[in-house]
Amino acid sequence: MPTLSPTDIAPGFDDPLGMLAACHLRIRDKLATLARLQRHVPENGSDSEARAAARGLLRYFDGAAPNHHADEERSLFPRIAARAPDARPLLEALQNEHRMLDAHWRRLRPLLSGIVAGQRAVLPPRDVRDLLDLYGMHLAREDDVLLPLAQDVFDAEVLADIGREMAARRETLR
Repeated sequence: MPTLSPTDIAPGFDDPLGMLAACHLRIRDKLATLARLQRHVPENGSDSEARAAARGLLRYFDGAAPNHHADEERSLFPRIAARAPDARPLLEALQNEHRMLDAHWRRLRPLLSGIVAGQRAVLPPRDVRDLLDLYGMHLAREDDVLLPLAQDVFDAEVLADIGREMAARRETLR
């Protein structure tokens, strides 16, 4: 699978696996922003830079990230399980990781909302580190195992179906 940078033009719904890989890059970029914000706030408070960063994190992890998980759990995982039954333990583990990621996000979300509101909030380093570590492991497994497996077991018709589902999830016309 080709490597993309966050500045590359994102693949479209006609390349759903490329879209998922590009989303992983955006997640990594947002996580780097979270790490910077965690270091920034103790010294600078909820200044305009902190508020803008927190607003961007909320927008991404409240909108794009849930769609991304839904793309995987509703469109990819069932089709992979049907074509590669040996992958079921992997798929179950990834789905459990999604639940853990959501729980970690829910702990940080109110603190980020406070920063957006201009309140002095501290992002606990351990909570941030736990989210970064779990996402790092999770994304590596999806990039190194899940997406190559999907590439191997899906034909063009299945990929087109997945792309249509992803577009519909976002109410996007192709």
